Amino acid sequence: MTAATKLLDELCHLTAQSLTAMETSEHFKVLKLLGEGSYGKVMLAVHKKRGTPMALKFFPRESTSLPSFLREYNFSLSFCTHPSLTRALGIVYFTPSHYIFAQQASLFGDLYDIIIPEVGMEEDSCQRVVSQLCGALSHLHSLGFVHRDLKPENVFLCDAACRWVKLGDFGMVKAKGTKVPEVWYSSPYCTPEAEIARGNEDGWSTVNKGNNVSKEDEKKKTRVWVSVEPSTDSWALGILTYAMLTGSHPWAETASDCHSYLKYREWFESAKGPEDELDVWVEPQTESVHDVLDLNAARLGNKDHTPTAPQFACFTPLACTLFHSLLDPRPQLRGQPEEALSYLGGEWMKEKERERLEKERKKSRGKGAIRNMKEMEGRGQR
Repeated sequence: MTAATKLLDELCHLTAQSLTAMETSEHFKVLKLLGEGSYGKVMLAVHKKRGTPMALKFFPRESTSLPSFLREYNFSLSFCTHPSLTRALGIVYFTPSHYIFAQQASLFGDLYDIIIPEVGMEEDSCQRVVSQLCGALSHLHSLGFVHRDLKPENVFLCDAACRWVKLGDFGMVKAKGTKVPEVWYSSPYCTPEAEIARGNEDGWSTVNKGNNVSKEDEKKKTRVWVSVEPSTDSWALGILTYAMLTGSHPWAETASDCHSYLKYREWFESAKGPEDELDVWVEPQTESVHDVLDLNAARLGNKDHTPTAPQFACFTPLACTLFHSLLDPRPQLRGQPEEALSYLGGEWMKEKERERLEKERKKSRGKGAIRNMKEMEGRGQR
């Protein structure tokens, strides 16, 4: 147990002793819903005495354990000191139905709101987001923690141009090296090493079958325990970067029977060269970031290798090398988030693709303006 994880446990113990009951309406004016999910909901509120805007995060008590609630609150309060991490504000209480804590409010929505489907967002904005997320993730990793849930819905905007974003939602955070059951799910954000647990989730439903459990069902129920590693966040950062640039995902699911993912694997293996065996558990090599960047860029431009996977053909060699680093199927060789900083400043999209996407963005903005005008006209008529 690291010093940080030990401190987190101590803070949770102390907070449990001082947690008090309070009515939300007595101290806050709740303005609107900011977001909701499986955890509960987040409401924008103003403190009645201080006049301070904040976000109140509500966790239903019937589906939330007190230890998990206290862990997320204390983690956000004490360890999220980086400017691109959402921090709790030191207000925590409970009502008959919910556990609640206050956190910094991001008033411009989340990243999901501004990624235009099949178009994405401007490359400059994408690079700004990547830069900030690299810092946020590196901070967490330096403390010995892994976020484990990086996705557009968990990146909150403090301004419309993405000059300041904050990574939030720390309910999945675990200490590095913690043993957890591996879970495979149908998503591009799921890492390739998780496929060893594919089928386990369905297998657990056989528990209710009593004694009528087949050997195949019994095999499916066997859980695979793995160590929590920062490489999980690196993979998610790669997928998120692709989504920001294109408004889509490189594949539907990270699975050995997914055609688009297999095309990527084929291209990846070819670009790495025949001397690199594609083994997800291979030990890391001692290469510098710049050595890898130069070597991969040269390989990606070599016509003797397999053509670029179709879904990556719109990117420059620089961007392709970045994706090869973050989306390495081998977790031990996957690049760390801070290594992505080496790729900032250069062009990631090819010129023709950049021009096409800009035209599509203009069309989308035009449609949005017309829709807003119609909505305003409708309100005026009422």
